Amino acid sequence: MTLKAKQEIENADVIVGYKTYVKLIQPIIKNKVEVLSGNMGQEVDRAKAAVTKALENKQVAVISSGDAGVYGMAGVVLEVAAHENADVPIEVVSGVTAATAAASALGAPLVGDFAVISLSDILTPWSLIEKRLRAAAQSDFVIVLYNPQSKGRKEPLAKAHRILLEYLDPKTVVGIVKNANRQQQESKIISLEEMRTHEIDMLTILIVGNSTTKVVNGKMVTPRGYTI
Repeated sequence: MTLKAKQEIENADVIVGYKTYVKLIQPIIKNKVEVLSGNMGQEVDRAKAAVTKALENKQVAVISSGDAGVYGMAGVVLEVAAHENADVPIEVVSGVTAATAAASALGAPLVGDFAVISLSDILTPWSLIEKRLRAAAQSDFVIVLYNPQSKGRKEPLAKAHRILLEYLDPKTVVGIVKNANRQQQESKIISLEEMRTHEIDMLTILIVGNSTTKVVNGKMVTPRGYTI
């Protein structure tokens, strides 16, 4: 997290978040702070609870993984506050996104243009995800894949793999990072054709290189174009 995010958590009267994320920040939560946690899928309820507490003149910190504005809670909190005509100040505090955290573990794969796509089809129809995948692959972007696979949701990654192989060389460099910037971080660099043979879950970020991405001294690098 950023220093600003840490300070806001330490200064909060109320902390609201998905239970797994709340557990991760437990060491910096003060004893007398009110904590409202819940399960995945209850994001709107948590946003409503946060707005309610803010209307009580409480300083509320809504917790997201990585960055609150990237597949996080910032949007739904702003929407809920507007829907309820809640006159409370809201500040979105930037964090370190999973994409850049994973990239740092691999080397420098995002030095050029890249696209970030979530494979979760819970809130986004698969037809739109597929359209974005094809466009990114055809455009030779480095592609960062969020939410690639869970125990009950394996088909999207299999479909994505087939789509990418339609446009990319099977030898395209792919980076796999699990638990980026957390304890037990794991990373490996493989090829696109090998991608489906590795253990991948919701804590994993995949970075699929473009046509210039290569391995340099064990690190994944997408050249910017400098003459060396």
